[in-house]
Amino acid sequence: METLPRPRRAPVRPPAQASVRGASAVLATVSLATLVALMNYAAPMLTLPGMTASFGTGVSGQAWLLNGIALGLAALLLVAGSLADDYGRKRVFVTGTVVLAVTVALGAVAPSTLTFTLARVAQGGASAAIIASSLGLLAQAFPAGPARIRAMGVWGAALSGGIAVGPVAAAGLGTLDWRVGYALYAAASLVLAAVAARTLTESRSPRPGRPDLFGAVVLGLALTALLAALTVGRDGWLSPAVGELAAAAVVLLAAFVVVERRSSAPMIDLGLFRRPAFLAATSSALFTGLGVIGLFSYFPALLQQTVGMSALGTAWLLCLWSAVALLVALQAKRLPERFSARHQLALGFVLSALGALSMLGAMSSGSWVRTLPGWLVAGVGSGLLNAAMPRAAVESVPSDRASMGSGANNTARYIGSSMGLSLTIVIATSAGSGHGGDPARALAHGADHALLAGVGLMLAGAVGALAFRERRTARTRAAAAR
Repeated sequence: METLPRPRRAPVRPPAQASVRGASAVLATVSLATLVALMNYAAPMLTLPGMTASFGTGVSGQAWLLNGIALGLAALLLVAGSLADDYGRKRVFVTGTVVLAVTVALGAVAPSTLTFTLARVAQGGASAAIIASSLGLLAQAFPAGPARIRAMGVWGAALSGGIAVGPVAAAGLGTLDWRVGYALYAAASLVLAAVAARTLTESRSPRPGRPDLFGAVVLGLALTALLAALTVGRDGWLSPAVGELAAAAVVLLAAFVVVERRSSAPMIDLGLFRRPAFLAATSSALFTGLGVIGLFSYFPALLQQTVGMSALGTAWLLCLWSAVALLVALQAKRLPERFSARHQLALGFVLSALGALSMLGAMSSGSWVRTLPGWLVAGVGSGLLNAAMPRAAVESVPSDRASMGSGANNTARYIGSSMGLSLTIVIATSAGSGHGGDPARALAHGADHALLAGVGLMLAGAVGALAFRERRTARTRAAAAR
């Protein structure tokens, strides 16, 4: 009797498994690169004394050593996001990691303040390429829903991890030589560039485009003028140079708006600013920089000058804050889906404000231990912010503009951090001028004023996150009911 052929068994979903493995590789690669970029970003907080001694840097030059990378980031994040969407997110990411490796190596062998600052500006541009393309790569690899929320949480944790590990690593390696840490970051970036070239899959916007070079130049000049005004302003806010630079920044920003309105392929679609979700995401990023990053970045220096803590001791406090933020960002994926990114942002701002409020009077009493609860509570708030902001940035724009949304969000964040740091320094150093007989007591008094200003900015961020919301029309309500 003729026997029928046995049916073949269907394979056990190898494509799906391959897809999961591929998405995991994307997440690991972009998160590690972001971690290295942020470690490099945070390193000068504790390598500054060694660098200034090596270069013979003056007071104003020290400000440029700290702000160089922020300038590159703020000026090029939107450009990088636009290029990633139009010309390939993998291409921009790999290019960014290679340039980061080269420029960090150049910074490690820099002979002067000027050359190191220029290297840091270039590192900011390379970091911008990594950060802006990362979220576009994640949005392509993970569909909207719980998987993407988890991926964004891991990436947000990498941001916190870089800030947490960077200062401590810099302090430890600084016992050998401040240049050693930068050499290691350069080597790690080069390895990650090779891994990214082999593992990432190219993706881009379906809409063809071309670089908005004129818009990029105008925006870069505007942000350079703005950050220069903030840096020069530390030596005297009423000086003519500050007014001229600020006026130039306003004129150039207005010119940028005109250029983008007339461009056939704008670097940023100005129509996005009519979307409440985009306004909520962008304003939250700005107030995170103004209130949270600006305040807590300078707080270790205040502790050193008022309580007498060592640089390594303040590095561990900064690590505590960032490490708590990292853990919270990783666990934010467990929040219920109905807890929107907008509500998560508001809660993050409120907790950060409560942490700052609990630190009032700690420096006047001479006890750094009193700040510990505040660092912990503020760390929880920062973790919620870090996990929610990338999610809000991606969800607030069309899917083919994910890198543009990321670039706008991070541009607002780094502009805010530069402005917030300058504001914190001005308030802390001028509010206590009436206690001229005791500089430490005067600075401790000024620190309380800076804390209150930071709290006000954080609460403003919470209000903005809740105020900008999509209004449901009759059509959208009917669609939701169906």
